[in-house]
Amino acid sequence: MKLSPPQTLSSIALLIGCEYDGDPDFSVTGINEIHKVVSGDIVFVDHPKYYEKALSSAATTILINQKIPRPEKKALIFSENPCSDFNKLTRHFSPWRMTAGRRGGILLEGKDCIIHESVVVGADCSIGDRTIIHPGVVLYENVHIGSDCIIHANTVIGSDAFYYKSRPGGREKMHTCGRVEIGNNVEIGAGCTIDRGLTSDTRIGEGTKIDNHVHIGHDTVIGKNCLFAAQVGIAGCVVIEDDVILWGQVGVASDILIRKGAVVLAQSGLSKDLDAGKTYLGSPAGEARTKFREIAMIKKLPAIIEKLDI
Repeated sequence: MKLSPPQTLSSIALLIGCEYDGDPDFSVTGINEIHKVVSGDIVFVDHPKYYEKALSSAATTILINQKIPRPEKKALIFSENPCSDFNKLTRHFSPWRMTAGRRGGILLEGKDCIIHESVVVGADCSIGDRTIIHPGVVLYENVHIGSDCIIHANTVIGSDAFYYKSRPGGREKMHTCGRVEIGNNVEIGAGCTIDRGLTSDTRIGEGTKIDNHVHIGHDTVIGKNCLFAAQVGIAGCVVIEDDVILWGQVGVASDILIRKGAVVLAQSGLSKDLDAGKTYLGSPAGEARTKFREIAMIKKLPAIIEKLDI
């Protein structure tokens, strides 16, 4: 999330009542979680296991729960509860707004669109030319759909990120303030759910086609001309390059990369990055030719065991 206008280190610290180390006028231009940070951003970290990742990231202001030496060219804000204070900042700069109701929130609607009267649209949404949106679709705030798209019935786009911080008394919900960006000529089936980015964008590239009952998690970036069959589930912060095919019921773990042209066969489970142009099968997934050989060998095991009299 970009801050407009940019803030200073001292003003950010004042908002959450924390001490800081750095130039009071040090510029803070954005707020992002660790997977999406760029220079100028503030990020939070509250466990020693992740200190180094946060301190060495592109973020230039770190909200941290321990007083440590300040890295060169960075600023620190010291907080007893960085997660909660991060939430305070995102709520302050991007407060939650109720979905407006039947098309009431559209800021920009392209020409020759067909939008059913039952469609519900939140604040700061836009819809491109010639796009068709079928009955029962819900667009939360900050959803931007390109031209020549088709969104089928009862799909929900822009719901909150599934992102919680464990606490002794339960789980603290992280405030969602990102967006969904859908490119031109995208088709999304019935009953799909697409989460907004936590502090950045969930993006679906031009020409991608998505079947019914597919879920796409927060901050996931999908390339051009991908094809996802029914009941695919994609976690948050996944990067899927162009021309990837995921067949039915494929499950994708968070924070992995699926490279250009990879094909994943039905009911496979992905937990690691995939190479470009290869076909995968199984859970955990491996190259399909290897997996098919493994399956063939497993079929032979009963006869082998009987022969050995084990």
